[in-house]
Order: sequence, then C-alpha cells, then structure tokens
Amino acid sequence: MRRLDRLLIHITDTSKLTAFYCGVLGMNQHGQNCFNYNDSEMSLCFKAGALGKYEAGANDLYWKIAISVPDLDLAYQQLIDQGVDISPPRQFRDVGYLTSVTDPEGFNIELIQHGFEGDSPLLPVNPELLGGGPCVNLLTLRYHNIDQVNRYCIDELGMRPLSVQPVEPYGFTLYFYAFTEEQPPDNDLTAIANRSWTYSRPYTVLEVQHLHEATEISHAKEGTSGYRGTVISGGPIKANNPLGLIENDE
Repeated sequence: MRRLDRLLIHITDTSKLTAFYCGVLGMNQHGQNCFNYNDSEMSLCFKAGALGKYEAGANDLYWKIAISVPDLDLAYQQLIDQGVDISPPRQFRDVGYLTSVTDPEGFNIELIQHGFEGDSPLLPVNPELLGGGPCVNLLTLRYHNIDQVNRYCIDELGMRPLSVQPVEPYGFTLYFYAFTEEQPPDNDLTAIANRSWTYSRPYTVLEVQHLHEATEISHAKEGTSGYRGTVISGGPIKANNPLGLIENDE
C-alpha cells in the first residue's frame, strides 16, 4: 500500500535539529537529519544549505505538521518543564484541542489531542512519552482548488477521505485523506465523531486547508528555506500534481 513516507524540508542549518526533535519532542533519528516516532508514520527530513531564514506565509502550500497525543495537558507541562516557549492548549471551535511550538528553523508544529478538551484519553497514556504517546499524525498543506485536490488524492492516488471540517468564519475548510483501508466511524464526513478518530490514527494523514478566497498558492523559491515535497512510497504517482507529492527525493 502507498504511504506518506518522507516530508522534505530545506533549511539553512541542521545543527540544532537533533537537540529539538529528539531531545525536546522525543523523536527517533534515522538516516541523516530524518526524524519520527515509529515506522508507521511519515519521517521529517531536513537538508541544509538554503539561503535565508524561513518565513511562513498565509498562502504557502506548506503549513505544518501535527503531533497527536492522548493527553495534551501532559505534553504542555512536559514542554514547559524543558523551558519550551509554548502557549496553553485551547479548544479551537469543534476542530480540536491544540497548541503549537516552533522548531529552531521557524517551522510550525501543532500539538493536538486525540479528543476534545475535557475528554478522557482515547488511548493508554504512557507518562514517559510526550503527551502520553505521540504520533506524527497530520501533514497540513494548503490549496485553493479543492476539486483538483479531490480528483488527485481520491481518484488518482486512491486515498480515502476521513473527515471534512468547515471553518466558515475563518474562510477555510479542512479536508483529511489517508492511505488506509479503515473506515471513519460516520459515513457523513462532516460528523464530529470522525475528528477525534482521525487524530488518533497511528499513521500520518494528509490534511488540506482549502482557502475559499485564495486564487493562487505560494511555493518556496529555489534555493530558499521551505517545503520541497512529500515522498509517497508504495507505487508510481504522477509527477504533475497540486500538492508537491513525489516518488523519490533524488
């Protein structure tokens, strides 16, 4: 089966990555500057040599990754104890209970709880691990034409849609896709029940933020810091696609 295998990010300097991703977030390092928690999820792979510090834009193709945990309050306290600059978790509408941190190169990392604020943990909590048991659960990209994304992800790649989350006051809708045989608990993809279920998957899910009013999406310029693509393993894919999905990083 195909899977989201590696996120490719170009940065200026890799010297602080291990201390942050392994020492602070508790990931494992494998290969050269690649990090994740286990083999069922996507690896974060960084390459040094880019010119200029990363600066995020509201219409950038790449937005963030999200680490899901059974107990976000535990994760927050663990990071505070390490001196990490992090805001208290908050319940964002009916989307999720979340907060975020920034890595040494300026990339946003969301921390999201499986359940909503006040919910009992959906999975066992190991207090020795970040948030009781972390997973690189979401890769979040942005796009302005969701019909094009649906045709590519569902029809071309065979991904399964897991959840659709309208956030109308903010001008976007969130769409979630995965390479999986699992069925979400409710056939209505907008159902609240599908949200916590999606965040508790032990693999990486593709989240696409559909920007309702955007007419174009920004891509990182050659030679600068930023997103360079996501490697899909398990079968050939068309190179010309809206989300920067590729077969390899050669």
